[in-house]
Amino acid sequence: FNINLRVGPAGDVVLHVNPRVDQANAVVRNSFLGDSWGQEERELPCTSPFLRDRYFDLSIRCGNDRFKVFANGRPLFDYKHRVPAGPHVNVLEIEGDVVLSYVHF
Repeated sequence: FNINLRVGPAGDVVLHVNPRVDQANAVVRNSFLGDSWGQEERELPCTSPFLRDRYFDLSIRCGNDRFKVFANGRPLFDYKHRVPAGPHVNVLEIEGDVVLSYVHF
């Protein structure tokens, strides 16, 4: 599955999160800005909580210079903003094989 935080329905993706359940400890993060993907970030400082058929709780918080992402109440990774202040996320996309029980945006 993947999660995109977008500026408008067809706009830039300021945060793309793609847990690779079949790849050990891989959670891809990136941005799609000006019609091109940036450099992927994959490493995690901890073990990935994303396992097939397992419940998880994910929280994405936006700070002044980075997104802070938490899984099951624990820090998972930080992702520094790649765009200057100004564009505001107003679209949340969640795609793929995941069942949502609660979304607060």
